[in-house]
Amino acid sequence: MQGEERAMKILLTTLNSKHIHSSLALRYLKTYCKDTFSNLILREFTINQKPDYILEEIYRGNYQIVCFSCYIWNITMTLQLIADLKKVSPHLLIVLGGPEVSFNPIELMETNKNIDYIVLGEGEVTFKELLNYLIKGEGKLENIAGLAYRQGEEIKITGPRAPITDLGQLPFPYEEGLAGLEDKIIYYESSRGCPFNCSYCLSSTLQGVRFFPLERVKKDLLFFLNARVNQVKFVDRTFNANKNHSLEIMRFIHAHDNGHTNFHFEITADLLDQEMLDFLAQVRKGLFQFEIGVQTTNPASLAAIRRPVSFEKLKTVVKKLASFGNIHLHLDLIAGLPYEDFASFRQSFNDVYNLKPEKIQLGFLKLLKGTPLREEKADHGYIYKSLPPYEVQANNYISFEEILRLKRIEDLLERYYNSSSFTHSLDYLLLNFYAEPFDFYQDLSEYWEAKGYQHMAHSKTQLYAFLLDFYTSKNFPRWEVFAELLKLDFLIHNRSPLPSFFLDLDMKNYKNKIRQFLEVEKNIAEYLPDYLGWPAKEIIKKVHFQLFKYDLTEIIRSPKQTDLVEQPTVILFDYGPDSKKISKARFFQVNLA
Repeated sequence: MQGEERAMKILLTTLNSKHIHSSLALRYLKTYCKDTFSNLILREFTINQKPDYILEEIYRGNYQIVCFSCYIWNITMTLQLIADLKKVSPHLLIVLGGPEVSFNPIELMETNKNIDYIVLGEGEVTFKELLNYLIKGEGKLENIAGLAYRQGEEIKITGPRAPITDLGQLPFPYEEGLAGLEDKIIYYESSRGCPFNCSYCLSSTLQGVRFFPLERVKKDLLFFLNARVNQVKFVDRTFNANKNHSLEIMRFIHAHDNGHTNFHFEITADLLDQEMLDFLAQVRKGLFQFEIGVQTTNPASLAAIRRPVSFEKLKTVVKKLASFGNIHLHLDLIAGLPYEDFASFRQSFNDVYNLKPEKIQLGFLKLLKGTPLREEKADHGYIYKSLPPYEVQANNYISFEEILRLKRIEDLLERYYNSSSFTHSLDYLLLNFYAEPFDFYQDLSEYWEAKGYQHMAHSKTQLYAFLLDFYTSKNFPRWEVFAELLKLDFLIHNRSPLPSFFLDLDMKNYKNKIRQFLEVEKNIAEYLPDYLGWPAKEIIKKVHFQLFKYDLTEIIRSPKQTDLVEQPTVILFDYGPDSKKISKARFFQVNLA
């Protein structure tokens, strides 16, 4: 048996949705089992890779057991891959786990004969016991809790596996190091479970919240900080479910801040009290990033999905956080919730947009397996896609046509608002010509469809041209003012030369003045301190001077001005001394007289 154990190779794999993602679940499985089974190999792919490539890579690995972590974004491709694998390697044992296979294992195994085992729910202990059975011959399948398996033609399910109560017994999932993760998001958790029971969420199937020991969490975080990773994304369903736990962790991060690493948390804003806010006001800009699930501001919808959130309190807290100017705020909305019709969603959209977060994610409800809302689908007349991700197409409150309209708006929100590349031009448009932001995006979506832009790909530069043309098509006044603001936005995010649709004022008379400006040390110290000691000929490669027809800094301060007079103004754009990094330029109005 010992020789057989050494020869048996086990693959832990998944198909991530993007290259930058990584699998925390697989790393837990490997570290939990590796002391007993040294032949575990972790290999990640993505759904964007060719299936034939993945098939070949797994086949050439000569594995005896292949284990897939399954989610809504990869299950269809995974099942096809399994079918193809079994054709060329009939001896393979296939083990599945993950949320997408944990709630209907009998049906799944009946329709997919190539699945040998399914680990249900939290998998570390179940998976290790299964390997003990398969490789060492220890125990009996019927005694392994949380398992679905075949017994002849019959499919058996054992009793449920109790959640791990002492999470400290789980090893650090990155104890083997961060090799291969240099350009990926690092996922981490300090708790499992959620205090809420939102009916659309899989966390509603779990009871209570369990926390990793704080000293263990601090040790883990110090590992990331010392490695200077770019971002650590906590996957805790509600990071601040326990104030003392979350505050202690954030204080530790703040105290050991390396000036580089960013930490992303999913929080509930209305749980933040004054003590937490006072602390958050002190942290370095860019240290923390908060994702806040608003979902809807409709009280009937909130009640229907069992989400006891006060939007008024949430709004107060978000405004307070935004006033600090140091925390990136990402707010979520979900279209297709019970009792949310088109008009109601418009209100929810406006409520969230007017909070001015850095990012708004407009998602569409998915009726996930195992969630209460999927069980209640008939009550609300839900029509949804039969294949993953089970996205809602219509219900008693919103039609498919209206969902399609929201999808177009979501696309434009992503291109224009979430890109942060049109900040000043969008502010000017909305403040001067629209009572509510939703109306602008609806207008823009109608323009977009009329032009047929949904049928083609677009460069970033074209998006500026389209917005300028949209402004023209609406016959809005003060066209030149808007065009100059749009040009400002372009230069903040893109180096010159300017596209032809922008008015590029002649800077020839300023050439000597620019050189003289860059040769004065006082000017460099005031505007460009990162370049102190640099010769002017090198600084000019990293900055750009642009002449505008108006004093744009004044318009930005007060966008609703109507009596504007031309006032030629030079703005200096600083793109940063590190040419390898593409970053947002700082800009300053300068006097070259």
